[in-house]
Amino acid sequence: MPDVQSILNERFRAAMAKALGDAAAGADPAIRPSANPTFGDFQANAAMALGKKLGQKPRDVAQKIVAALDVAGICDKVEIAGPGFVNLHLNAGFLAGAVAAVAADARLGVPVASPALRVALDYSGPNVAKEMHVGHLRSSVIGDAIGRVLEFQGHTVIRQNHMGDWGTQFGMLIQNLMESAGQAGQPESMSIGDLNAFYQASKKRFDEDAEFATRARQRVVALQSGDERTLRLWGVFIEQSKRHFNEVYKRLRVRLTDDDIRAESFYNPMLAETVAELESKGLARESQGALCVFPEGYKNADGDPLPLIIRKSDGGFLYATTDLAAVRYRARDLKADRMVYVTDARQRQHFAMVFKAAAEAGWLARPQGAVSAEHVPFGTVLGEDNKPFKTRSGEVVKLTNLLDEADERAAAVLASKNPDLPAEQRKHVAEVVAIGALKYADLSNDRIKDYVFNWDRMLSFDGNTAPYLQYAFVRIRSIFRKAQAQGLIDAKASSSPSVAEPAERALALKILQFPGVVEGVGQSLEPHRMTTYLYEVASRFHDFFEHCPVLQAPDAPTRAARLALCDLVARVLKQGLELLGIEVVEQM
Repeated sequence: MPDVQSILNERFRAAMAKALGDAAAGADPAIRPSANPTFGDFQANAAMALGKKLGQKPRDVAQKIVAALDVAGICDKVEIAGPGFVNLHLNAGFLAGAVAAVAADARLGVPVASPALRVALDYSGPNVAKEMHVGHLRSSVIGDAIGRVLEFQGHTVIRQNHMGDWGTQFGMLIQNLMESAGQAGQPESMSIGDLNAFYQASKKRFDEDAEFATRARQRVVALQSGDERTLRLWGVFIEQSKRHFNEVYKRLRVRLTDDDIRAESFYNPMLAETVAELESKGLARESQGALCVFPEGYKNADGDPLPLIIRKSDGGFLYATTDLAAVRYRARDLKADRMVYVTDARQRQHFAMVFKAAAEAGWLARPQGAVSAEHVPFGTVLGEDNKPFKTRSGEVVKLTNLLDEADERAAAVLASKNPDLPAEQRKHVAEVVAIGALKYADLSNDRIKDYVFNWDRMLSFDGNTAPYLQYAFVRIRSIFRKAQAQGLIDAKASSSPSVAEPAERALALKILQFPGVVEGVGQSLEPHRMTTYLYEVASRFHDFFEHCPVLQAPDAPTRAARLALCDLVARVLKQGLELLGIEVVEQM
């Protein structure tokens, strides 16, 4: 089902081709929703760029396009404004029909992607034997939202949880476990909290005891060579850690399971052959004893080629080797059309070099078109002091502690707002509000930027927050409960959403933007576009509710049409929040 903006794009492209011929080939009509309803419902800005290209005044170009434009039955008025903007005022009947079509569609007008792609989505990536902390929040939440949007569009999302479970630290942990009294005989009983403390104790011993450090490095060799006892103890760390991760993912409503784990150890058997292929293609060469790839276009401060080290002088492999093996595997074995990596912004250059090296190796090439490899960087969660968010004692904030505090704070807010809500229901609602607030606060910020963590702001029922949107949904459900109780809903009757009043029209126009917003997030991988949109929908709904009585509408047909509009708003809010991994509730 084509949306209004797509229809306008199609009509403008035809007009541009008719009026300007080949000069308009490939030009974007640049149609956008109007920021000010005074200037129409949509605005087309193609004449600005075309005027520059043709060496003509944009207004003259706009007049030629408008003269060739056929929007009969779609627009009541088309006018040229300023230096060449084209303002479009939709026909009321056409708008009503478009809104009715969206209301009748289970997907709210969002088309199924064609072609559907296979997307390898790499996110979360916690380290084994450590508790997840606030640093894992952004990757997990942003990655999950991206995955939900792409799946809703119809793409196949292959989640890849690149868990850190290999390397020197495991030799250190296993060796200390073997030598520690009281622990060696019963490692299976250790909890993730114990593992966290055990990691810190092992690291301290590794740093301070040279002889232990030597034994720990030897234990790494035993691990890599498949020593049975070493592997068994390594497996204990893995299983305990996975249980902890799964508990956190469940609370966060993040769609990751054990089946999605593609840990570092998974790629270990592929590292030698990955390096060998890079050598055979003439892309790897020795530099100061190490084997390196030098992706084109990357230089150090002195202007020399910047190396991507793939094998150390002692024969050991590095993160870059694993990441190259992962790209190779995802392209060849998973047959991904698109690869998306959600990691912090500090790794931007690393992944740019990895992707460039993979492209030079030919791993991203295929007859039907190159595989796209995209790094989705994000900023840091900051405290009120504008420094990385930590506890008062200076420790990194554990994610489980953060979730617990969110639940407690949300419960307190709800108790003050609705003390009559039954205790069990309040507990459930508090959990939904807490997780929603936490995730929304993260997703509503431009992901590339740092953001300041603020409990009061994120749990507020005013402004661009999850509780504000969740409350808008609750308010609509309350309207329907009252209508049902008053016998004002006719189950047999059907009605299209009303768009007669200015507030109804403004709300309807915003709803019609939903397909474009979903498409935009799927392309840009920027969830904050969805949060901004949903906030605007909720704001326009509150304006509509203030100016257009629903249950006290002047007549039954108007009431039914406004109830239909309310229902459509609730569906958009619920679906949009679901794409962000946020639940709604019936009462708050």
